[in-house]
Amino acid sequence: MESDYEHLVQHLQQDQYRTYANHLETVIKPIPDSDRTGDLDPRVFATLAMNHSDDEPDVAFNLEAARAGMGWSNQDQTTIEIATESLLIPSEDGDIRARLYRPHHTEAIPAILFFHGGGFFGGTLETIENPCKLLAERANAVVIAVDYRLAPEHAFPAGLNDCYRAFEWVHAHANELNILKDRIGVAGDSAGGNLATACCLMDQERGEHRISYQALIYPVVNLGSIPTDDFEWTLDAYDISYHHDLIRGVVLALADPDSLLNDLYLQGKTNLKHPLVSPLFADDVTGLPPTLIVTAEYDYLRLEGEAYARKLSGAGIPTRLIQYRGMDHAFIDKLGDYPQAEDCMYEIAKGIKELTK
Repeated sequence: MESDYEHLVQHLQQDQYRTYANHLETVIKPIPDSDRTGDLDPRVFATLAMNHSDDEPDVAFNLEAARAGMGWSNQDQTTIEIATESLLIPSEDGDIRARLYRPHHTEAIPAILFFHGGGFFGGTLETIENPCKLLAERANAVVIAVDYRLAPEHAFPAGLNDCYRAFEWVHAHANELNILKDRIGVAGDSAGGNLATACCLMDQERGEHRISYQALIYPVVNLGSIPTDDFEWTLDAYDISYHHDLIRGVVLALADPDSLLNDLYLQGKTNLKHPLVSPLFADDVTGLPPTLIVTAEYDYLRLEGEAYARKLSGAGIPTRLIQYRGMDHAFIDKLGDYPQAEDCMYEIAKGIKELTK
């Protein structure tokens, strides 16, 4: 018998509507079991209510506590066996740990490098393991999760260099890995979305154009939330009809008025408008690959993600933008609890499969 969760996953794939403007397709996915707009998904509300009940007063930033508080104990939603292999990718800066997920196959198949989120200073391969396994199944692709170096121990561009080096290694070893050399994509959530599209910019800079697809899940693309001709952050852009204080708090949770990420990741050595830090400021994006950008309705990063989608589509890049209504930041961590997390992997997989048509 089909569970409520499975029913909601199916509902998300069927109940959506599309808008099309300025060469950009936007897919809106409503809350699957509620007709309300301007409200949190009931699963998000339940999670927030549970976590806020025992909140402690804010204290000074503690790096180890912040790292320990990231992630979520999510669930394996695969229906086939996915082989898992630990890798050490050689690099001049020290071997890069990675984890490879492979569905059963005999012919060469596409590959996706996945970079986890965590504000450039946190996050682990464990949190994204189940999403990566599901993506490997749904896309029929090899997925390689990269354990890049973290700030503040390793400031920009150390982590980014690890991600790009991992891509170069996978590309160079495509035959041995039994993957299609011309079907290697990159994906990531939050800070990982930043690293994914920065890898595409680096590949474009080198005149290579070897990355065939990018999937950016609620990405950081404007580290300082700096206004542009097409972007200015405002709370007024958010439709809030219920639980006003709670939702405002959720949206503003990722605001960075004290420039914490700048201090940790850049350490005052790099301009916030550097295109590999804030890709929204890239002068030229015409060589970037087909793109999927996924946003959460009640995420501080939603507006910059939408602006980046407009930038890419305006430059002629095939771009799809998906917004999950009622969701907050980091929802893919809740795979197995939030049906939107599973649907998101399905949508990334769909984009990869479309490349081979």
